[in-house]
Amino acid sequence: MRLAPWDYLLKPFDAHQFPDIYTLTWAATLVLLVVLVVLYNVRTRALHRHAPYLDMWEWLLWTGISLFGLVLVAATFRFYLIVLLAILLSGLAVMLWVRFVRFPPLFEIYEQKMAKQRYFTRSKFAHPEATIRPKATSAAGKRSAAQRSRASRSRRRR
Repeated sequence: MRLAPWDYLLKPFDAHQFPDIYTLTWAATLVLLVVLVVLYNVRTRALHRHAPYLDMWEWLLWTGISLFGLVLVAATFRFYLIVLLAILLSGLAVMLWVRFVRFPPLFEIYEQKMAKQRYFTRSKFAHPEATIRPKATSAAGKRSAAQRSRASRSRRRR
């Protein structure tokens, strides 16, 4: 380190100025991007019936693609270090906001909704008679009697 730490903020981020973190940065970015896509696929398949969780994972996916894509662009085109740090801090802040601020209230509402559904389903089938079909109405009964008489006539003709 030959300069003061704040002097490095206005240097291009490349392998010559930052040899110890340049390769580590773009390699870690690629690995994290692949991990994010795999996690998105695994979690959305597991939670395919739960819309709030799918929404959260979609937000995280697109935020991560934007963040990691911009980091790769910044490393490739030698953006200043301060720009790279701004990209990293803002992208990670958005990902944390999505996970810990935006969606937890939605998860609570969804859990209450699911609890109500479970309660009503449990109370509906709590009585033994609830699973027995009700008797057919008179119109259906007449129809079945008419069908029975036709069937008996056709048997007599044979």
